[in-house]
Amino acid sequence: MNISAELLSELIEHVLEDPRNEVCGVVAVEPGPPARAARVYRAVNVHASPLKFEIDPKELLELWNACQQDGCELGAIYHSHVRSPPYPSQTDVNFAANWPGVEWIIVGLADGEQPQVRTYQIEHGDITELPIAETAM
Repeated sequence: MNISAELLSELIEHVLEDPRNEVCGVVAVEPGPPARAARVYRAVNVHASPLKFEIDPKELLELWNACQQDGCELGAIYHSHVRSPPYPSQTDVNFAANWPGVEWIIVGLADGEQPQVRTYQIEHGDITELPIAETAM
């Protein structure tokens, strides 16, 4: 994922607004490789839980439509892990099965450390970490 420092900061700021619960949203990307982030869309975790996140299907469809209306594609779903490192849980892997080709950005907040951001491709249960390249806006 190529993402500007400004958009990455916006995503991290969203996560830090509720460091006790998993926070989530999506990242729109410009069409075509390489994946270049164009906008961050905040979402609501319907569970308001430190253990899992879920975006209401209606809201997720609205976000997907907003990405398309902006001339973009839904490129990533992001969420935070408040008690563990930024690595996909089995729940994340199961959820990713419904979203092939979408990156999974996880912000780890474990142990009160500085936020750690990682992104993954999850296909058929296989997890591959991808690089995050900060770019100019």
